[in-house]
Amino acid sequence: MNHDPVLDGYRQSIDNIDAAMIHILAERFRITKAVGAYKAEHGLPPSDPAREERQIARLRNLAEDARLDPEFSEKFLRFIIEEVIRHHHQAQAH
Repeated sequence: MNHDPVLDGYRQSIDNIDAAMIHILAERFRITKAVGAYKAEHGLPPSDPAREERQIARLRNLAEDARLDPEFSEKFLRFIIEEVIRHHHQAQAH
């Protein structure tokens, strides 16, 4: 395979961004786990649909400002929210 310094540079940047995204997601889930435990402790429901919709609208706007497809950003956020809610349900079951 030919060595292409420009392509290698792009790929290194992609690798760095992927690593940062994993760390950011890990931190987000660390916090949402604490939220789930707090909700379980205080008898609060595992999801807050009104907040979720506000967050989705806010992030769709941010995506548009960043020139990112808002449909993609919404799907991505809904996937994360579903996973968080699943964790919150598990926390309440214990």
